Amino acid sequence: MPANLTLPTGLLFGFLLVLARVSGGLVFVPLPGVTAAMAPARVALSLGFTLALVSRWPVLAGPPPGFGVLVSWVAAEAALGLAIGVAVAIVLEAFTLAAQVLGLQAGYAYASTIDPNTEADSGILLVFAQLMAGLLFFASGLDRQVLRLFADTLDRIPPGRFAPGAVQAEALIRLGANLFTFGVRLALPVVGLLVMLDVALALLGRLHQQLQLLSLAFPVKMLTALLVLSWIAASIPRLMLQLAGVVWSTLPRVLGG
Repeated sequence: MPANLTLPTGLLFGFLLVLARVSGGLVFVPLPGVTAAMAPARVALSLGFTLALVSRWPVLAGPPPGFGVLVSWVAAEAALGLAIGVAVAIVLEAFTLAAQVLGLQAGYAYASTIDPNTEADSGILLVFAQLMAGLLFFASGLDRQVLRLFADTLDRIPPGRFAPGAVQAEALIRLGANLFTFGVRLALPVVGLLVMLDVALALLGRLHQQLQLLSLAFPVKMLTALLVLSWIAASIPRLMLQLAGVVWSTLPRVLGG
């Protein structure tokens, strides 16, 4: 006799709630190449993350919830996933902000290329910063930390229990302020040196007006920026892990824990 495959209704609802939480997070989790990938690939990634958490799926006991209750639970799970995704995205967007701040000052904004994530015309230093941050994201194991974070939230905040409010929104906004602080601090040494170089070139132009400093300023500033960036490149992984530690320590307040 053919065997019938039956799934408990509570297990199916638990799968849908976990899928809503994971899908909401993967909207903003900056995995390299995922943003530009086709929709079926992103759906498969969400399903893969959800199946990897099968041991943490909740089993809803008792009678199945009504349609209105189920919709409110799915919306709350999607909001929790969005909060996780935005918090994780801050780690990489800080490097993008730093590259955007110093790109124009260093002269790299005039050399444009196509951003593989947004397919927009972007500065070459900005694209390089995004690719480097994406590689460091995987090299430092933050992708595994994201999966572990979803697993921990399933234990601490069961599906249907997350209630977003003003406290969570304020914690997420304060966490976003770290993006600007970290990005400016990362770009400030290069920008400060380039400003001093501009002042030196301006004084040199006043002393020797026959010099064509316009054609000399661009290569000098670009080469100086490259030298300073190569000097601080060894400390970038440490700074990234430091910012990730700040994000991970602040997430319990963002999630209401």
